[in-house]
Amino acid sequence: MIKFFRSIPKTPDEKLALRNDRFLLILAGVLTGFAFPPIPFPVTAFFALVPLLMVLNRREKLIDLNRAAYFYGFVTGIISLYWVGAYTVAKDPFLMAGGGLTIFANPIFFIIPTTLYYGISRFGNIGKQNAIWFLPFFWASYEYFYMNIDLNFPWITLSNTMANFPVFFKIANVIGPLGMTVVLLFINIFIFKIWTAWKAEKKIDRFAVRLLYPFLLIPLLYGIFSTDTTPPKETLRVGLIQPNLDPYKKWAGGNLDEIIDNYFDLTSKAVKDGARIVMWPETALPVYLLNGQYDAQVLKIHNLVDSLNIHLMTGMPHMKIFQSSDRLPPDAKTFPDSKIRYGSYNSVLLFSPGDRVIQQYGKVKLVPFGERTPYIDQIPVLGDLLKWGVGISSWNVGQDTTVFKAVLKTSLTEREVKIGALVCFESVFPYYASELTNRGAEFFTVITNDSWYGNTSGPYQHKEFSTLRAIENNRAVVRAANGGISCLITADGKTISSTKMYESAVLVVDVPLQSGETVFVKTSSVFPYICYGISLFAVIFWIVGIIEKKRIKEKK
Repeated sequence: MIKFFRSIPKTPDEKLALRNDRFLLILAGVLTGFAFPPIPFPVTAFFALVPLLMVLNRREKLIDLNRAAYFYGFVTGIISLYWVGAYTVAKDPFLMAGGGLTIFANPIFFIIPTTLYYGISRFGNIGKQNAIWFLPFFWASYEYFYMNIDLNFPWITLSNTMANFPVFFKIANVIGPLGMTVVLLFINIFIFKIWTAWKAEKKIDRFAVRLLYPFLLIPLLYGIFSTDTTPPKETLRVGLIQPNLDPYKKWAGGNLDEIIDNYFDLTSKAVKDGARIVMWPETALPVYLLNGQYDAQVLKIHNLVDSLNIHLMTGMPHMKIFQSSDRLPPDAKTFPDSKIRYGSYNSVLLFSPGDRVIQQYGKVKLVPFGERTPYIDQIPVLGDLLKWGVGISSWNVGQDTTVFKAVLKTSLTEREVKIGALVCFESVFPYYASELTNRGAEFFTVITNDSWYGNTSGPYQHKEFSTLRAIENNRAVVRAANGGISCLITADGKTISSTKMYESAVLVVDVPLQSGETVFVKTSSVFPYICYGISLFAVIFWIVGIIEKKRIKEKK
């Protein structure tokens, strides 16, 4: 790692070349950053990587390729993820430190595709010109790998740049988000080939042009002609509650009954407007509501649900005490001076009228450092070193995906409706969301609190990423946010109704109920493992090439 950042003496020509490379890498990072919401330039993703490819094409050493990849990723992160430490709010040192660490750590994973690219280019007579055709699959492998490790923060995956271009992204309900990443990379490669051929010989690379057209036109035409313009057959009236509570003050302590009464007033307004189920945001109350110390408040909520004859879904901290007969999760905690094991979860609870059984779900995908310290099970001391001041940095990982079931009156009949709940950060994970569709979810609800980050790009990006989950799964998405943005997004990625940031609001929407599975949902694991397979072969070829070169050298 020290060698990675070490400065090496250079000649004047080398310094000039390095300055040119840095300019190109900054240009690539800025163009990629501009493709993400809320900046309305998604089409820059079609050519943003061309300057990066130019740098990779003329660098020979692995360390130089990886330095370029890291620098590109760092610039992209500065543009797209500047908000992640809540610096504009500047209320919690841990959140600021964790955000800074994310900006510096996130680009490290960009060296995965460039390392594989270097390896395959060194095998036999493949060379860089042919190795570049493998780069899209290496990139997709990196993105899928990053989604599935403890240090995951796949916020700036390449397919997310299409959040503001839903017509082009629509084909992702067939090829998936990694397929879209591959499409975007190939488009960049074709443009790179066309540019370099013209610059070198003033000739058009007709092969690249012929391939560019279908990669641009097929997704676009598919998105235009596959959009269903017929009104939904069945809808459910849903009330979204946005209380706009300051999360720092809420967790610092306050009058719990006053907070509950505020929710009750907003809920009553939603019911008057016809809501059959009401959604409260993430960690609506700053207490472990069901741990036995808040029975009076639990009873108040049950009485509200019974009196209004509605279902209530809410984000809530939840503590589960494990019995001796329970199968303990690996991250179960122990009370001090006791053998009692427990888990604390960032949860979703569903209260139903006339029923004292509360359906529960514990969040599975936790924000690194913000909600859980990565690798804390392997290195427990990290839990003491890295702890968020508001006291919510040590959630346990949820034990399973859950589809909530509620008997509700829809626009057609009264029946059991299946709801897929995603807690905040989980809505960034496409393959996790598809599991809920596989289990029968008829629409998604995203329970969230983006107020930690102020009125920055973060909340707007998070909201727009929900459009991608809607398109991939052909499901409507509703978002219940503490301080915004609460909204309804239809299955074709259109936002029908939404609140503004930092307003107390009640939004009642008619949510389309949909069934069936898209091609992506049916085959969601296929394409990632194809990319993994290609990457594995690259590693094998690289190793074989090294062994072969060593054998030839020994013969000499």
